[in-house]
Amino acid sequence: MRIAIGIEYAGNAFEGWQTQPHGRTVQDFLERALAQIAQAPVKLVCAGRTDTGVHASMQVAHFDTTARRPLEAWVRGVNSHLPASIGVLWAVEVDESFHARFSAEARRYRYVLINRRVRPGLASGRVGWTHGELDELAMAEAAACLVGEHDFTSFRAAECQARSPVRVVHSVSVERRGEVFVFDFHANAFLHHMIRNLVGSLVFVGKGRRPVGWMAELLAARNRTLAAPTFAPDGLYLCGVDYPPQWSLPGGGRIIAPPQLLLP
Repeated sequence: MRIAIGIEYAGNAFEGWQTQPHGRTVQDFLERALAQIAQAPVKLVCAGRTDTGVHASMQVAHFDTTARRPLEAWVRGVNSHLPASIGVLWAVEVDESFHARFSAEARRYRYVLINRRVRPGLASGRVGWTHGELDELAMAEAAACLVGEHDFTSFRAAECQARSPVRVVHSVSVERRGEVFVFDFHANAFLHHMIRNLVGSLVFVGKGRRPVGWMAELLAARNRTLAAPTFAPDGLYLCGVDYPPQWSLPGGGRIIAPPQLLLP
């Protein structure tokens, strides 16, 4: 049978999602824990691979198994074999045609950024940080041009392996909550480092280092070297995946769990 699971993890404890020979990735720990319950090797496929230091408040993955176990075994049982920084939230049996990556219609990410004079201590590794006052309205106005279908070459990592730099962004929002800024992105898919590069450039606008119209100019230029440096991974969270409603998934397929860290 094919099982889909929802997962949360603190990415600063691991070296990214994708399995590596050293075995210190989220996928490696999960596959070892799942194998303990299945009593056989298990291979996971996820909705969106995250880099080192990037977190997930809602990652979705699937695996195939011949082991017949109660669904709760794929949750509480697996969690008993995982480090504290990874948790399986739910498990459902799905049709064998379901694919965590290719069945997904969209992904949602949130970047949480503290804007104050001194760096965070309590939330270190879980939020981004910048000093110097930020202009919320300028960043929101600059981000508006990102909505729609665009070539995001200017915000794509040099090592990105995607066949096309074109993505469809459904929405972008910038919201201030006290000293915390929240950047929410919803798109059909994202390029490697795309969100961290977007946040870095938006922060340049927020600090007045570039005008509001600069974001549109970067889109048109299709030149990564013109944009701001890649922002830190600390505040980035994969927080939702959208699927068509025919799959037996939580929320009718709209699986959203934005992190509420430090938010009033």
